[in-house]
Amino acid sequence: MECQQTIKETISYTGSGLHLGRKVKVTLEPAPPNQGVVFVREDIPGSPTIKATVSKVVDNDRGTTIGNGELKITTVEHILAALSGMGVDNVTIKMDDQEFPAGDGSALPWVELIQRAGLISQDVSRQFFKMEKPFWMQDNGRELVVLPCDDFKVTYTVDFPQSPLKSQFAEFIINKDNFINEIAPSRTFGFMREVEYLKEKGLIQGGSLHNAVVIDEKGVINEEGLRFSNEPVRHKILDLIGDLYLIGRPLKAHVIAVKAGHLLNVRLAKELEKLMSKANNPKSLNIKDIEKILPHRYPFLLVDKILSIEDKEIVGVKNFTINEPFFVGHFPGHPVVPAALIVEAMAQVAGVYLLSRSENQGKLAYFTGIDKARFRKPVVPGDQLLIKVKILTLKKTLGSFSGKVEATGFVEDKKVAEAFFLFSLIER
Repeated sequence: MECQQTIKETISYTGSGLHLGRKVKVTLEPAPPNQGVVFVREDIPGSPTIKATVSKVVDNDRGTTIGNGELKITTVEHILAALSGMGVDNVTIKMDDQEFPAGDGSALPWVELIQRAGLISQDVSRQFFKMEKPFWMQDNGRELVVLPCDDFKVTYTVDFPQSPLKSQFAEFIINKDNFINEIAPSRTFGFMREVEYLKEKGLIQGGSLHNAVVIDEKGVINEEGLRFSNEPVRHKILDLIGDLYLIGRPLKAHVIAVKAGHLLNVRLAKELEKLMSKANNPKSLNIKDIEKILPHRYPFLLVDKILSIEDKEIVGVKNFTINEPFFVGHFPGHPVVPAALIVEAMAQVAGVYLLSRSENQGKLAYFTGIDKARFRKPVVPGDQLLIKVKILTLKKTLGSFSGKVEATGFVEDKKVAEAFFLFSLIER
């Protein structure tokens, strides 16, 4: 089993952003399993947080920005690439401004920071997303193809016919060593002809030859030249790795990119998130699947099968037989399923829905209230209880999820029980 990782020690880095040019201090702190990458804006009252997910992307012009209302984190692709390449699953990142420091324009400063902090293994397995079927997208001559693969592999081609760069190609299996030595040192690059235009748009205010490779009609103007003969295409791979880490877990696939950029990268990440959600939320579940989701076991596991899982609804069944241990005492000579266990069975079906969602894996579902519980007809040995649960509300408050569901139980199409449940999801 490959375990999740976080950093061993808290560590900080201070520098200026490429686009806004403002000085910012970034602090990386260890985080618990299954948290993922969470950003904290300490300069905003209340220190609001935002998780690195593709659903939070609000801009991807010359970089990737995630946000929620007034809260923004700008140019996240390099730090995310470093976390992905170094195998960091869980980390809290505190900032006192919105844009990440540019460093030298590569991911190397973040790799070195993570190396100084050290890594620690967590006793929870890593949740990979493995591509099972080919996927392809195209937009105005730009292409991204994703193929099944046992590794994370990237093949990338860029073409700049109006510059000395011309066409460049690179292909790597993205593992820790290859990332550190072949990908992380590659710097962001731009063309001299675009400088004034970008400055007029309020971008590259902190740009210089110390944090970017600049190319004019004759070639690279930086005195030290390129770190690799194909450094620009390697940096494109770096950006792709960072953008794809927004799906929230490491990827196993062969990604083939042709002239892609942040816009197409993020579109791909959104499609992969949809595919991952479908893979993690199949239409039906057998008892072995259920046992991977719910912590309950015999004699308190009261769901035998899930028949369907839809967007806001789940249907499950519990088969009651005379061999159930509670029939011995409830009631001798007239066995009836206790109403409390019918409620528990309905609650467990709701729990399967909540805990099978990718963002809730590893959590526990606590039911905090029961409203309007009604029992219309006794349930007896030989009955199959069909349970339908509708999700009425689901919201995040104070770092945990809470909400309300409506559950209804049927035997042979006749309603036998109903109730509303209030619940809260917490970390184990």
